[in-house]
Amino acid sequence: MKMNRKFNVRVYGLWIKDGCVLVNEELIREKKITKFPGGGLEFGEGTHDCLRREWMEELGLAPEVLEHFYTTDFFQPSAYDDSQILSIYYYVRVQGDAVLDNKNDNEKTFWLDMETITDDTFTLPIDKKVGVWIRQLHTGF
Repeated sequence: MKMNRKFNVRVYGLWIKDGCVLVNEELIREKKITKFPGGGLEFGEGTHDCLRREWMEELGLAPEVLEHFYTTDFFQPSAYDDSQILSIYYYVRVQGDAVLDNKNDNEKTFWLDMETITDDTFTLPIDKKVGVWIRQLHTGF
């Protein structure tokens, strides 16, 4: 019997500034998740468009997509359904003096010093790997 398997494509932005990276804390299904800003690709949408839409929805910011950083190269099942997660990460930047609005009690956005990133900083398995890689690339350790 052939099973119908689905992919869940996620697109995230890495905004690095002054030795820090922008991160989100969100409540997802009653659990606090620390992750990079971004989210799910919708049918008919390109990855850059998805990233800009997600950042506008989550942060009220319009990022400039700079370059590809990483796409998942291993099997990662979703913790929430029977899909396989495929995550795509891009370096981004925002022009001007962006103001982070943390008025929502269920979501917080903040700058995280990259030197403090460990294997346990991020909640999602792919973000854990990406967090350590950007720390190593941008701090040398």
